[in-house]
Parts: sequence; structure tokens; C-alpha cells
Amino acid sequence: MSTITFCKFHGFGNDYIVIEKAQLPEGTDPSELGKAICDRHRGAGADGIAIVEKLDGENADYFCEIVNPDGSIAGFSGNGTRCAVSYLYHKGLWPYPELRLETRSGVKRFTLVQRENDHEFWFEAEIGEPKFTSREIPFHSEEPMSSVRDVPVHLSDGFFLVSCVNVGNPVACSFVDDFNFDWRKFGAEMESHPIFPERANIVFVKVLDRENIEIRIWERGAHETSASGTAASGSAVLSAFTGRTERTVSVISPGGTTEVHWREDGEMLLTGKAEFVYCGTWPVK
Repeated sequence: MSTITFCKFHGFGNDYIVIEKAQLPEGTDPSELGKAICDRHRGAGADGIAIVEKLDGENADYFCEIVNPDGSIAGFSGNGTRCAVSYLYHKGLWPYPELRLETRSGVKRFTLVQRENDHEFWFEAEIGEPKFTSREIPFHSEEPMSSVRDVPVHLSDGFFLVSCVNVGNPVACSFVDDFNFDWRKFGAEMESHPIFPERANIVFVKVLDRENIEIRIWERGAHETSASGTAASGSAVLSAFTGRTERTVSVISPGGTTEVHWREDGEMLLTGKAEFVYCGTWPVK
């Protein structure tokens, strides 16, 4: 039995354990590692792990793999990648103000905008362009749809109208007047609904005004979370796409506020922070 070292960070309470791939023994299963170390009772506890790997720098500087607590692999995580990049600065592995991070959903560009010692890091990240077609989300429909707007999803106890987008992960938003209902129950059922072939992040959105929204998050593979970069960007983009807000939106979640700007050229900008929690060791076979 050997051990690996890790560091834990969180973005507005959405916590990730960051591990360097070079430390993992050959044959380590990232899914099994994620399930074990993320367990809130038997492990270190986290909403996911971020495994970082140095690249040659031609197209990107590092690669980041995001693993959910249930062992599934995520295409992208706004907070998870922000925690990963913060780790690189915290450890002194990256000295420059900008970093290109390759993910399963493409290369994201991070710019360090503020740093409080080695414990708090603020970034603006270019995370790509949203995808709206039913095929790209993916969203099951009898005929291909150029966009999914306010489509009913029938559940065991009623239905919700959802609008959907892929921002690296599939996000389904239901616009609501308040959160005075069992949104966790409906989020859990909707996450694995057959209409979402790859499951989805379910976000309930309350529009406050043209520049501010409030959300509650049921995240694919992680259940309820206090914050989520993909949920924030997806809900902001869909709020603007459906005409409910402007293209620059403050997204208020239980953990904090994320700023999202959907540029006219289609690129999404996500501004938020990650904070260092602690480092530790973990046994691996």
C-alpha cells in the first residue's frame, strides 16, 4: 500500500480534491478513487476530484480530468477546474498570469485576476460557446430541435418546463417563482430522466431582475451542491437566450455569487474564486 498527497479547495462551498496524475500508481482506477476519497463519511469528502497532468504546452499547459463522487466522468466543471488551477498556483507549479487547461470539453483559458496569499484565488475563465441543439445537449426528442426552450418534462408527480444547453456538461433549467417546493426530489428524478440520455445538471432558476438570478442546483453525479460553474453559466446563458435577462448576469447560489458574461461572439466568461482548505495523504493500493 502506498500513499498519494492531495489538496482540497472549494469554490463557493463546491469542494474538490486535486491530485497530480504523476502521483497515481500505475493501474489506479480514477472512478474507484473518486468514489472512495469523496465519501463524506469514510473519505476526505468532496463534490469531486480533479486530476491534473502537465502537457507539452503546444495546445494547452495542463489537462484536468473531473471525476464525480459516484465515479462518473464529467466533461467539465467550472468550480472543479478553478480549484485545479488554484492548486497549480498554490504549489508554485505555474507562475504566469494565464493558463490553458485542456478538458474533455475543450481548452479553457484562465486568467488570474486576484490572489490573497496562497489561500484565495480569483479567476476569469473563457469556457467556450454554449450548444443549444437537442443533439448536442443531448436531449431526447422525436424530431431534432434547434433549441430546447420551455419543453415539458413529465415526472411521477407533475411536470416542469425546462430549457436546456450544453456548457461542457448538459444543463436543464426550470424557471420558477420561488424555491418553496421539494426541488431536491424533482431534481433527483429529472437528473436521470430518459429524456436526458447522458443525465443532466438540473437547475431551478428564479429571475430577480435583468441582471440577477438566484439558483438551486441538483448536479449530475453529485446531488445537491452549494455552487456549480456549469450550473451558473448554463442558467445565465439560458436566462439571456430566453429573453429573461441581459447577457451579463450575477448568479446567486447558496454558496456565493458567480459572474457570467455571455459575449456577443458566443464565448462564455466565468468569474469566481477558489479557496484552499487543506492538504493530506490518501492510501492507494
